[in-house]
This record gives sequence, structure tokens and C-alpha cells, in this order.
Amino acid sequence: MEEDITINSQLSRALKEQLVAEDRPREKAKLKGFEALTTAELLAIIIGSGTPGESVVELCQRILRDHNGKLYLVARNSIRDLMRYKGIGEVKAIEVLAALELSRRYQLEKFEEDSVVRESKDAYQYLRQRMEHLEHEEIWIMLLNRGRRIMGSYRVSSGGTAMAVGDVKIILRTALEHLADGMILAHNHPSDTVKPSPQDDNLTRQVKAGCDAVGISLLDHIIVCRGGNFYSYADNSRILK
Repeated sequence: MEEDITINSQLSRALKEQLVAEDRPREKAKLKGFEALTTAELLAIIIGSGTPGESVVELCQRILRDHNGKLYLVARNSIRDLMRYKGIGEVKAIEVLAALELSRRYQLEKFEEDSVVRESKDAYQYLRQRMEHLEHEEIWIMLLNRGRRIMGSYRVSSGGTAMAVGDVKIILRTALEHLADGMILAHNHPSDTVKPSPQDDNLTRQVKAGCDAVGISLLDHIIVCRGGNFYSYADNSRILK
């Protein structure tokens, strides 16, 4: 009888220890793997500790709630922005943003493994990793060979929250230096307004004329917005053949 009680007590203690472990992100990861963790729990592993009255997981849940549950919105914060949260010092803020940057680069590597652009959505998915998190406008060009395989992508202008100015000479020089056969022009709208502006139309016409003059095909002009939204000049028949 005493032996049964001892065994039951040991089993009960082991079960409690497992349940407690499952409440701790690091232990839960060891028990079940990282895929079993919530986004808040993964973030909690990076931050490490909470504050009196608020666990690290609760802190991370609060951060995510403040950013609509989206990591790319968290990534838009500066170090100083994250330090506004009690329990987030400079070191922790740097570690969080570094981890998010690593995640972004991992996604870029995945896209580069299959780097043929077959349609506008392929270009958008490739470009959004570079531009979606930005709070200011940037202009990029994606250079392609004859097989529409990506040779590289290059930032050619960086501006304010409302506009970046494109220099056609710099755009063409970059394409010529890399002996590109095709080009996709792209810029982001931090406002997430998909509709192109008259300035966007004018830049498209200028770049198209320049590409025609040097024998490079301007295949598209993509406006990058968040949440899977984008505008394609080619899809809207606004890139003249």
C-alpha cells in the first residue's frame, strides 16, 4: 500500500513538473519543439524575463496586441520605441529587432532559392520582404536575365513618408552595370494606398523610355503595400510593349 502511494506521488509530481514546464517557453520548446509555441512564447524566449506582476509571456502578448498581432509591425519599431515597454531595456530591444531581421533574411533566402519571376505576384512576394516593414518610401529595381531569373535587387532611392525621388540615370546605370536583360521597378507606399500617383506614372514612363533606349525590357512597376496588397502596372496593361 505504502509502495502504491509512493508511486502515485511520484507520478503526480512528475505530471505537475511537466505541466509547469509546458508553461515555460524554453521548457515547452524542449518538450514539444518550437512549432508548438505561440508567437508570444517565441518572443518571450528572446526577451527572457518579465517584470513583477507581469510574466514575460504576458509582456509579449501585450506587445503583440499593440501591433495587431503582426511581427512585421513590431519590426517597424525603433530601439527607443520598444524601450517604452516596462521590462524592455536597450539590450532586449536590440535582441528582439535583431531576431526579427534574421527572420526577414531567412525569408529572403527562401525566395532566392526559387528566384524565377513568372508573374507579378512572384515579384511582389520577393520585394515585400525588403520593403513591407519600412515607414518611408524607397525605390528598388529587380534585375533579371533572359530566363526571368533574378540577378539581384538594388535600392536606388530612399525618401520620406510620402515620396522617394527616382533618378532614371542611376536606375539605368545600375541595370547596365549588371548586364541585365529585364527590370522590374518597385517602390512602397507606407500609407498602404495601392493606387499609383501621377508621380508614379511619370517615373514609369521615364524609366520605360530609358530602358527602351538601351535595350532593357521594363517588365513591370510594382507598388508594395502591406498585407498582401500590391499594384502591378503590367497586370493593369500600363507597361507598353
